[in-house]
Amino acid sequence: MRTRILGAALAVALLLTGCSAGGTRDDGRITLRFQSLAWQKESVDANRELVEEWNAAHPDIRVEYVQGSWDSVHDQLLTSFEGGEAPDIVHDASDDLADFAYGGYLADLTGLLPERLKSDIPARSWETVTFDGGVYGVPFLQEPRVLIANTALLKKSGVRIPTPEHPWSWAEFRQVTDELSGDGTYGVAWPLKEPVSATLNLSLSAGGRLFHRGDDGKVTVRFEEGDEVVPRTVHDQVNTDGSASPTTLGSGGSDTLPGFFAGKYAMVPLGFSYRQQIVQQAPEGFDWQVLPAPAGADGLTQGVSPQTLSVAEDCPHKKEAVAFLGFLLRPENMVRLALGDWMLPTGSRALADPALHTAEHGWATGTALAAHLRPAPAQTVRGYPEWKDKVATPALQEYYSGAIRLAELRRRLEEDGNLVLARYQR
Repeated sequence: MRTRILGAALAVALLLTGCSAGGTRDDGRITLRFQSLAWQKESVDANRELVEEWNAAHPDIRVEYVQGSWDSVHDQLLTSFEGGEAPDIVHDASDDLADFAYGGYLADLTGLLPERLKSDIPARSWETVTFDGGVYGVPFLQEPRVLIANTALLKKSGVRIPTPEHPWSWAEFRQVTDELSGDGTYGVAWPLKEPVSATLNLSLSAGGRLFHRGDDGKVTVRFEEGDEVVPRTVHDQVNTDGSASPTTLGSGGSDTLPGFFAGKYAMVPLGFSYRQQIVQQAPEGFDWQVLPAPAGADGLTQGVSPQTLSVAEDCPHKKEAVAFLGFLLRPENMVRLALGDWMLPTGSRALADPALHTAEHGWATGTALAAHLRPAPAQTVRGYPEWKDKVATPALQEYYSGAIRLAELRRRLEEDGNLVLARYQR
């Protein structure tokens, strides 16, 4: 335990090396530390350029760019919050904010946000960062899950090509993957190393909710008919039809790309931003396209956990920090961030930018799905990180591999899961 604590402290110290503490300098200049989780070169460049532009226009309020990482960000932030070393401006994802918000580590931005920003971002996006009536972040980037498909294999099979206006149903999707399979090719490869968010978010299309909040405010897990559709589809593709590769279940999205390029898989369900990796890595002449995820009883609806920007409660200059957020998230700047990350902006004005509606690289398909994005089921669930890691991830992995039946998956998600969540709701 002591080793782990020392390791975490060292990680935070290394992250902050070279960065002065936020606050007011002797010369009266305010300094704010902005920890960004941007990792793709285009995204890092866009963030750094915007910080430089802010600093050039605001000499008395300097922002220092701190490079963070998505790897273990929850634990890293928790350690920095508890140690009093948190950055002033925090980049994270909305499904990671609940514990920090309820724990008092993030500032309530309700009275600080500019009206332009509040009105430009839809209410459904603000729901992802609202806890107990307070607003603890600004949702600014989002991405739907889509199907990345090998165009040549689709044409060869003669299957109907879905569009956002006429998507495949989940039943049709299963049939299509069966038709695409054969001659050394699987119809689909599911990269489900981290299966929980993909399963829950896609299940919204079939009416799945999983988490149900009672009149007393407490959340319980109920695995109902709508929640079964996506897990059962994946399970049957792998274990009954043989149309989905069993070896990719423990893989990350990037791990499936070499096999996809080689024609081993006709389709791969991935986040919209993976298109950037495909453009960079695909062999010359490889033809691919973006298709909408299957639709269920609730159409193309799917859950999303937007990327967020928050202000630490300990930040001594919250007003100035929010002013920087207002600059960073101007419509034109939000477009730059979206293009850099190959994602979609949450802001309505930015989303309407022509650069995000081109057919090239499937931008238009992704943008057409933006109206169907809803808060992910786990957004406001306290204890979700523990439930995900200790209960849902191993249960789903075993079910997808065929090691347990659907009834056992239900029991573990409900009985074992509710025991975990109960500890956070007393």
